Amino acid sequence: MLQIALHVCPQTLCSSLSMAHDAFALANRLAGRPVFNLQRFSADARPVELEFACIRVDGGLELATRAELLIVPATGSAIDSNLTANAAFLAWLAQRPVHQQIASLCSSAFLLAAAGLLDGRRATTHWALADAFRRRFPRVALDVEQMLCHDGNLLSSGGAHAGLDLCLYLIARHAGDDLARQVANALVFDSPRGQQARFAPLLPQDSRDDPQLGPLLHWLHQHHAEPIDLNRLAARANCSPRTLLRRFKASTGLTPNDYLQRLRITAAQRALSDPTHSLEQIAERVGYGDRATFAKRFKQLCGESPGAFRQRLRQTA
Repeated sequence: MLQIALHVCPQTLCSSLSMAHDAFALANRLAGRPVFNLQRFSADARPVELEFACIRVDGGLELATRAELLIVPATGSAIDSNLTANAAFLAWLAQRPVHQQIASLCSSAFLLAAAGLLDGRRATTHWALADAFRRRFPRVALDVEQMLCHDGNLLSSGGAHAGLDLCLYLIARHAGDDLARQVANALVFDSPRGQQARFAPLLPQDSRDDPQLGPLLHWLHQHHAEPIDLNRLAARANCSPRTLLRRFKASTGLTPNDYLQRLRITAAQRALSDPTHSLEQIAERVGYGDRATFAKRFKQLCGESPGAFRQRLRQTA
């Protein structure tokens, strides 16, 4: 029986904690025997007051030391205060048993990284936290497109329900694919679900209020389907191509061509909701000369083909 310790602190999100607990408890029930021994711990072994509940725990850090698998539920997006409040837990993490598996859910990847566990390792977190994570922890190989990452004895998951993807992955590894499928079916949850990239917005936060680039971006949003190159954009912005590249990158974080491709694919995502338009028609409508080029670019940015994206829209309609 696998010994699992669930971390609980005042910043723990109730939904993340309960999701992880329920997945493994359901696995036990469906298996008809205790496959996983679930226990909760806090840094000081005391009950923890969360926003919606007071959580009883089974022990403190000594319990966590004995666990074979440690799961750290999400702790929200207030990163600075979360790291400060969990200083004792971070110090323990840095010295934890080297053989122990540790899994972070969503934003709790910041805790593992702050303890130095993720240096030189692959990890993921919520796509909206990617920039903040990279600034703080440049030595981590962040792969935010993925729902989950597994690097040695360290595991991490993307945002919100990606935590359930990780729990199902762990159930499959420790108790078999069949039990993981039973749990997913009981929870009415599709697994696997592809990449997290398909949920993230393709374009950065709107920069059209930028006094220098605003007019150009407004024009680009209206004319993205036309043949456009750097020289044409620079002429409209009344500057050299080199100056435009510098301004564009500083304002949007993207090159003009990257922004243009993401703008076209965003338009394609909207167009795919209309079943009367073929993929060839949509490709031409958003600025691509052929379906193959469009499909390749779409999959690069969205993590799935245009056909799969359209099918998913139909299933949720």
